[in-house]
Amino acid sequence: MDNHGDIKAQLEAERQKRKQLQAGGSSNSEIKYDTELYETGDRFAGYDKSIEPSKEIQLKSGRFGITAPRELLDELQEGDEDVLKELQRERGIQPSIGERESEYQQRRHDRQLPGEDGGFAEKMRLVQLDNERKELEAKISRAAEKQPQQRRRWDQTPADIHKGDEAPVARGAATPRKRSRWDQTPADVGGDQTPAGIHGAETPRRSCWDQTPQTSAARFGETPKRTRSRWDETPAQISAATPKAAAAAAVAAAAAAASQDPRNAFQTDEELDALLPEEGYEIVAAPASYVPIRTPARKLMATPAPQVEGFQIPEQAKVDLPAVELGGVGALPFLKEADVQAFGRLLEKVDEDDLSTTERKEREVLELVLRIKNGTQPQRKAAMRAMTERARELGADAIFGQVLPLLMSAQMEDHERHVLVKVVGRALQRLGAAARGHVHRILVAVEPLLIDTDRYARAEGHEIVSSLSKAVGLAAMVAALRPDVDHSDEYVRNTTAHALAVVATALGIGAVLPFVRAVARSTRAWQARQTGARAVRHIAELARSGVLPHLRALVDSVAAQLGDENQIVRTAAALALAALAEAAAPYGIESFDTVLRPLWMGVRQHRGRGLAAFLKAVGFIIPLMDPEHQAHYAREVVPVLVREFDSADDAMRAVVLRVLRQCIGAAGVPVSLVRDDVLPAFARAFWVRRVALDVRQRVLVLDATAELAAKAGAASVIELLIPLLKDAAAPLRSMAAAAVARVLDELGGLDIHGRLEELLIDATLFAFQEQAGDARSVLDALAAAVTALGPRARPYLQQIASALLWRLNNAQPPVRQQAADLVARVAPAMAACDETEMLSRVSIVLFEYLGEEYPDVLGSILSALRAVVASVGIAEMQPPVGDLLPRLTPILKNRHEKVQEACIHLVGCIADRAPEQVPAREWMRCCFSLLDLLRAHKKAVRRAAVSTFGFIARAIGPQDVLATLLNNLKVQERQNRVCTTVAIAIVAESCAPFTVLPALMNEYRVPELNVQNGVLKSLAFLFEYIGSMARDYVGAVTPLLEDALVDRDLVHRQQAASAIRHLALSVAGRGCEPPILHLLNFLWPNVFETSPHSICAVLEAIESCRVCLGAGPILLYCLQGLFHPARKVREVYWRIYNMMYLGAQPALVAFYPRFQDQAENNYCRYELDYVL
Repeated sequence: MDNHGDIKAQLEAERQKRKQLQAGGSSNSEIKYDTELYETGDRFAGYDKSIEPSKEIQLKSGRFGITAPRELLDELQEGDEDVLKELQRERGIQPSIGERESEYQQRRHDRQLPGEDGGFAEKMRLVQLDNERKELEAKISRAAEKQPQQRRRWDQTPADIHKGDEAPVARGAATPRKRSRWDQTPADVGGDQTPAGIHGAETPRRSCWDQTPQTSAARFGETPKRTRSRWDETPAQISAATPKAAAAAAVAAAAAAASQDPRNAFQTDEELDALLPEEGYEIVAAPASYVPIRTPARKLMATPAPQVEGFQIPEQAKVDLPAVELGGVGALPFLKEADVQAFGRLLEKVDEDDLSTTERKEREVLELVLRIKNGTQPQRKAAMRAMTERARELGADAIFGQVLPLLMSAQMEDHERHVLVKVVGRALQRLGAAARGHVHRILVAVEPLLIDTDRYARAEGHEIVSSLSKAVGLAAMVAALRPDVDHSDEYVRNTTAHALAVVATALGIGAVLPFVRAVARSTRAWQARQTGARAVRHIAELARSGVLPHLRALVDSVAAQLGDENQIVRTAAALALAALAEAAAPYGIESFDTVLRPLWMGVRQHRGRGLAAFLKAVGFIIPLMDPEHQAHYAREVVPVLVREFDSADDAMRAVVLRVLRQCIGAAGVPVSLVRDDVLPAFARAFWVRRVALDVRQRVLVLDATAELAAKAGAASVIELLIPLLKDAAAPLRSMAAAAVARVLDELGGLDIHGRLEELLIDATLFAFQEQAGDARSVLDALAAAVTALGPRARPYLQQIASALLWRLNNAQPPVRQQAADLVARVAPAMAACDETEMLSRVSIVLFEYLGEEYPDVLGSILSALRAVVASVGIAEMQPPVGDLLPRLTPILKNRHEKVQEACIHLVGCIADRAPEQVPAREWMRCCFSLLDLLRAHKKAVRRAAVSTFGFIARAIGPQDVLATLLNNLKVQERQNRVCTTVAIAIVAESCAPFTVLPALMNEYRVPELNVQNGVLKSLAFLFEYIGSMARDYVGAVTPLLEDALVDRDLVHRQQAASAIRHLALSVAGRGCEPPILHLLNFLWPNVFETSPHSICAVLEAIESCRVCLGAGPILLYCLQGLFHPARKVREVYWRIYNMMYLGAQPALVAFYPRFQDQAENNYCRYELDYVL
């Protein structure tokens, strides 16, 4: 009570104080308040209230300051660097092809496009000269490496320096080392002295570097004089060191009288006498009719003398690129600087009448190529169409002469290269044999695509070379490839081998095999043998099982190279045999009988990369053998593989892993050998942290581990992997978990007992709790362990469930998602262990988390609930289904695909198993939500919506659903109407067609175009869904389709043709030919439609009628117009006949018209008469 009285007293005192202030006329400024929150005075103090025109604005940093300093903003405004390209470079995006090419791929720029002139002999001569030049350069470089370097003054000892001052040795004595200018003792030489070397050879020349610096005080005040060096002397002064002193003096005098620019002066007779020997040369007199031209204007052509000493960086002139005005298209959007060199001629204004035919064609091609390369999509399409249609008119010279240099450019981008390659491909299709003169040039430009890192680029290159081969023929391709098979550049040989393999697959291996055999057995150069072996290898990689008819010939072509004197050739031959064995598996061991012994000898004799190639060949041949020989060779190869486990070469380790899989999988290899000798060494060498960080090697290790587990048993391998599941390195734990999951999924856990079970569950659960990020492999390992153990996992489920419940309540979304995913995986195992109560607790927790805000986590929770419902059943489900479904209906409107699919599957599971526990009104709400999901982007979502819609329609009956769906046919939105037609078909399939078809046909009477088209589309989907049940309703729908086929609306007839298509396919072979033939009579007049969609629907309907009626009636319809005088009529009928010929060629024989025999030809088919 006292406290209450004190509070009242304080309030009364405050009221009295406020009254006194108001009575005294006090202003608000006297009231005390927080001045830090409520500022006093002028709010705009310190701001500029006006901007002077000449005043530069200085932005100041304050509470609402700028985000960057002034110098950075100025740099962005004034900088010449493209900001977009810089950002792309920082993010690792390389727009141009040249920027991302490796050093090896950039060697394509060293090749020049060959000229158009010269035949095969000229090309061979040029290649031979190039090879000889490179061989000579290699010899010179090797000789320079072997030659010892000349010792310098600084490398000598003091004794060697004193030896340099001794008198010269006599002529008969040994010749001393040539003295260098640096070997002389420096001496003081004045800057104004004349070098003594000019007057004779007794005194060696001196330079400014030979002088001793003077330290006198008087010298600091003098202007230093520039000392003449050897570079200031004329050639005559340098040559004065020869014994001819008199001639040297004359040369010096002549040089002094020369012009100011000595570089432009002609050599005088005295200079020539000093330079050339006296013997062996004579002066030839000028002809009598020679009159020298003495015109001062010719001096203007002389090279100007340099005015500024030293090097100056030239300023890069910026070229203003105007928009290129092209006739018929308008200004192109841009023209890059890199395009000026190729398209610079288009910037010149020329009169086309003054151009020759060739120049005019080249200019037209340049315009089209520029539109294709840099134009907008409509421009590109129009130019591509014009280039294709006018290819023969423009000619191969004009097209390839402009396109191929662009393909060789380093500034080319991916989309530009794509469209240019498309230009080359379409030009080849139109030109055909006319491109034979450009085969080599096309190959030089396209071959780099065959070894590109982008698989789409490789596919494009493969297509171009294949089209070129079919266009020009085998002879032209061989003539173009022959000069490069023994080229000195390894890059050229590699691309040539790839191109040769593509030619073989395009024209047939048998046609190219003689040339490949000749190249592989060449005795002229080892480069050709290497190229041949590489070509065989690439042929096997491309043709795969297509090499079987030619396997023996291909093996024989490279068998001799296994003993070649060159290591590179032997390696290429072994790799070719490995590729052939891999492609021919499991057949063709007879073809490899001749190479087994050389390969095995090579395994014993080689090391390094050579051993890897021979091991790979032996490893891929072993699976082709019979079990007895497999066991023998595998036992011999395994020690070599174990020895190479510790190799530091990644390529060798990859080969060892692949060969190990082949050998371990061979029948007859003892299990004790794998357990005792292979497994410990394998785990020590490959199950390390470094391998876990290498993606490619990791995949190979997992494959080899699975093969070892299949041979030695799952328990032996899992025992080695369990310690790795608790490793400190997360990548190694993830790798071990992936191996455990794979082994348990493939082999099960029958041989895992006792202590190993506990260790496995403990290790996998530890890895699951310690995982960082989205490590799916750890989740798979724990789920696989629980599933593999089955009922034996019951003692560990409580611990797993506790971990799951704790992680479901974690604050991090990825942790909750992983826990929900694990529930979906282990729910069947929990149900198998009779842990229904545990699943009920988990499902209640999942139900409480249906309000999850993260869609990925929500999708995992819904999947887990579906797994629980499927495991425990509807009766024991907690919470009840009646409480669960109302929570799911709003989630159906979620636009995340994972949430949509999981929710639809859960609703469908409830509708299929317990439809009576949910009110019909709730099911109707679900139907309307599912109707929108029928147009989802993901196919899995649409498929799930279709099946769930059928379950709901079966649960509540078709009447209410159908009434709503038929009303939806009247809406204006097309997508909604399409989804409604699909839903009607689903209802008909689920609830029998007779419940839907009467109402649907009655709805067709509504005189509204959208409704009638919707009914026809619904009939098409209905007949597609119900299948053979349509035979009971074909007579009922025939009048409706007949009316639709004679309607004036084109879309109406198109939808009717689509319905006839599905109807005819559904009743084929069911005895319903008369109504289908009746509908065909109404369908046939629509064959002359020009709309693409309409004619496609009509032709598909006719093809379906051919399936139902047979080919005979359709042929009789076709014979009426195959030879019609109108071309457009003939084209339509021949198109129908060609379709029928492809689909039923044998059935047409009996219905061809009869012709009488003639003297030259026999038309009677007596065999047919015998059968009839």
